[in-house]
Amino acid sequence: MKQTALLAAALSAAMVLPAAAQEVTLGLGYSDYHRDAAEDGAMFAVDYLHAPFHERGRLSARFGAALEVQETGEVFAGVGISGVFDLNNDWFIESSLMPGAYHESSDANDLGSAFEIRTLVAVGKRFQNGKAVSLAFSHKSNASTADDNPGVNSVTLRWHIPLGG
Repeated sequence: MKQTALLAAALSAAMVLPAAAQEVTLGLGYSDYHRDAAEDGAMFAVDYLHAPFHERGRLSARFGAALEVQETGEVFAGVGISGVFDLNNDWFIESSLMPGAYHESSDANDLGSAFEIRTLVAVGKRFQNGKAVSLAFSHKSNASTADDNPGVNSVTLRWHIPLGG
């Protein structure tokens, strides 16, 4: 119930974001927790990426937000910065750093604290209509800010949808 309320609040907030938004990504993937007793599983992710605040050559930087929900009940919500490096033939590399809040549904999937940092790197292909697909690898951990820091790795297939003008 708590996760459903969090998801509904995040999606409602995403609907009222400014029209200057650059894109939303929807992702489906799988998470592998580092603890042997942890419960790995499928995940759903939504990222909001604002219009770039810096562009130079093939590199752009923008602010963003992420919401990830695991099938096992874990939820992560973070905000941070994302960078995109455009390659030839509409290919790109994306990376992001998003600190945020993590809630585990069981002790087995505890990552050591409520404060976690998601790092992500993705390789993608943009289509003529502006949409794109990417394959992302991400890692969440508390960066040793807590006594325990087991972490979780995820692989996600993502669909990028441009917004606004």
